[in-house]
Amino acid sequence: MSEERTYRPEWAPKEQTADFATSYVKGKEDTTLRSQETKKWVKRKERSVNEYVEGVLNNDRTILAQAITLVESNAAKHMEMAQQILHELLPHVGRSIRIGITGVPGAGKSTFIEAFGQFLCEQGHRVAVLAVDPSSSITGGSILGDKTRMENLARDPRAFIRPSPSGGTLGGVHRKTRETMLLCEAAGYDIILIETVGVGQSEFVVRSMVDFFMMIALTGAGDELQGMKKGIMELVDAVVINKADGDNKPKAEAAREEYNQFLHYLRPATPGWETKAYTCSALLGEGIEKVWNVVEAFIFVTKQSGAFDARRRHQLKDWIYSMIKDYLESSFFSHPQIKAELPMIENHVIAGTLSVTKAVQQLLQIYETKKESE
Repeated sequence: MSEERTYRPEWAPKEQTADFATSYVKGKEDTTLRSQETKKWVKRKERSVNEYVEGVLNNDRTILAQAITLVESNAAKHMEMAQQILHELLPHVGRSIRIGITGVPGAGKSTFIEAFGQFLCEQGHRVAVLAVDPSSSITGGSILGDKTRMENLARDPRAFIRPSPSGGTLGGVHRKTRETMLLCEAAGYDIILIETVGVGQSEFVVRSMVDFFMMIALTGAGDELQGMKKGIMELVDAVVINKADGDNKPKAEAAREEYNQFLHYLRPATPGWETKAYTCSALLGEGIEKVWNVVEAFIFVTKQSGAFDARRRHQLKDWIYSMIKDYLESSFFSHPQIKAELPMIENHVIAGTLSVTKAVQQLLQIYETKKESE
């Protein structure tokens, strides 16, 4: 072995011993890793509007997920492309049944949705689940664990689950949920399930975007009276008492009777439809078919009376006004002059030298004056 191919490492001991190797043979330098390190990063080619449209219509789940990401993005470039995609897809939307599902935490909404979704898939339907996860008001983070909680449904090729962070919006319902719903409809999903986080005002937002609205309830949790306080009973088309199994089944039946008693005295959420309570066990799959029969009966009755189409038209009108409010709010707080003046005006209000009403009037005057001069 030649000396040219061997050398003494720097870490070798000064005194060479028989049982310690102080040199090794140089081999051919491996440049694979170095070439990978120096290889330039190739940016993925951006899809065109037509590619997104064709992908969604062909139910390409990857492209559908990417299109939803565009819809959820607040970047101006993404928002513009998302609106172009939605415009092209408009002739293919509006043919699904939209179902909103709410309930207090722990009522078993995710378990019910998985059982309900699997039943619908077995009946030949294609189901999209838009599960809104609550975002932290402090960090802005979300767990987005609905695919984990609905593991069996997530594996079904006839189902599509999209967990979305609420982004701190009203009640946890993302402001882009409506547009996400349209994308899923264009992809061929004929049943759209929208799960709310069940924290107060979110129910009012979901009611404004679905055809049928149900509440998942528990027995012995005190949510009956709480639901009455929040006025949710005047919004729902059905109350489903979950976990009606084992020793809890008699309690669930008693709760159903109690719900039906005070539902009888409330004005129904939908004209021509009587809201009632039902029991089920999502864990055992019992009562799921009955719930679907109720939804089918609701769709038939409301389409015959015209209430179904009237609600859809009213929802579109609400959507227009909601988008106007969102745009004005964004335009106001992003205006450079408002950004500059707002902290000082806030300090005056906090110090007690300026009333809140006067502060708002000053800010609006600044905004309107600057907008007129632009």
